[in-house]
Amino acid sequence: MEKQRGLPTHDADLWNADLAPTAAADRTWTWAHYASLWVAMVVCVPSYMMAAGLVSEGMNWWQAVATVLLGNAIVLVPMLLIGHAGAKYGVPFPVLLRSSFGTRGARIPAVARGLVACGWFGIQTWVGGSAIYVILNAVTDDALVTNPLPFLGIDVAQTICFLLFWALHLVFIKFGTDSIRWLETYAAPFLITMGLALLIWAYIKAGGFGEMLSAPSQFVEGGAKEGQFMSTFIPGLTAMVGFWATMALNIPDFTRFARSQRDQIIGQAVGLPLPMALFAFIGVAVTSATVTIYGEAIWDPVVLAGRMGGMGVVISLAALALATLTTNLAANIVAPAYGFSNLNPQKISFKMGGYITAGIGIAIFPWKLLETAGGYLFTWLVGYSALLGPIAGILIADYFILRKCQLNTAALFVHDGEYGENNGWNRAGLIALVVGILPNLPGFLHAAGVVESVPGIFDSLYAYAWFVGVAVAGSLYLLLAKRPA
Repeated sequence: MEKQRGLPTHDADLWNADLAPTAAADRTWTWAHYASLWVAMVVCVPSYMMAAGLVSEGMNWWQAVATVLLGNAIVLVPMLLIGHAGAKYGVPFPVLLRSSFGTRGARIPAVARGLVACGWFGIQTWVGGSAIYVILNAVTDDALVTNPLPFLGIDVAQTICFLLFWALHLVFIKFGTDSIRWLETYAAPFLITMGLALLIWAYIKAGGFGEMLSAPSQFVEGGAKEGQFMSTFIPGLTAMVGFWATMALNIPDFTRFARSQRDQIIGQAVGLPLPMALFAFIGVAVTSATVTIYGEAIWDPVVLAGRMGGMGVVISLAALALATLTTNLAANIVAPAYGFSNLNPQKISFKMGGYITAGIGIAIFPWKLLETAGGYLFTWLVGYSALLGPIAGILIADYFILRKCQLNTAALFVHDGEYGENNGWNRAGLIALVVGILPNLPGFLHAAGVVESVPGIFDSLYAYAWFVGVAVAGSLYLLLAKRPA
């Protein structure tokens, strides 16, 4: 054991400078930084298209936007609760996990969260590279289009655009979380302005938002889906919660830099639910206007940017690339970087963990992943919420109910302390995690097309996947966990 940075002792496989509690001098994030962080993450292609899926399922525009708002108001609750620990003790998500899963057992949920982020990192990087590719082709009249490369299945220009956008992430990984904070803070006002400018452009160009915003819900009497609102609303709401269920877990990675609890609470409350609903509305309204402008509904902002022409293409390229970059860096780099560092702190720093994440982002060939999965994003959102919901339930039960917000910080970094019992494996946390996942597994396998049918009860449970996971795992953990002395 060694003694360093205010800790009486620490074991080498549990500590490095990136995982250690944040020093007072580094607690500089104000509420404005957290609000900017969220605005910069919210403005991205998947968020823009989020309400579109609900409208296509039969909702009218305000039902879709309200569902997005409610889902994000719900996920804000665990965001603030779990973020409390980061702000109070200055520890990142993988270290906080040691309280409920054990000093060694914590690696399992940390890596699970990290791998979900790696998947999202690859997808978002492909989206950003694709935006560059589509818009460059719009400018050059498809001069860049060539035959697909063997094995890769994408052409040379697509490959170069993807790799260039991927390499841009490496710059910010190199300079760490402070560079990410800097980017998010300065990007947020620009992205808000661009979103509102797009809304104004669509309104003026179309002479109004068109028929889509006046179209009634398909669930009303006489509608195509009369009486079926709840069967669409519940899984839709779960998907909205699932969208940020990832960040609800690793939010201590950011709140550990908070100047105070008040800053992280106000910043997140201001930055997440309302901007998410506003951006969802912009997506629906602009798409509605494209029916008048172009004669078809264009849900994909990348395709829309390619159709604008002139300077609109250049501005759209900058906005799309920046929006994707800010979301990817904060939501999909920080968590796996800390998670991989936690596996071997002496050999893997935060920076190295970020490079590993970027490597996996290429290795999964995200374009093939998206190309072969029917209804991928919807199944993906609800599916991983079934995995991450139990982790959130266990963390909240442990920190708020069992320990009443009291942690022994020094013991988080040693195997022979109160969090290292049973050789570092907290059986209560691990059992609760497995049991919390199981009720949603049959429904997920059915939704993913792995099995043809399951009893109806499992499909119903899967519609509430995140909520079921939180409730089952959190309750079971409280029944099994050893009470602190």
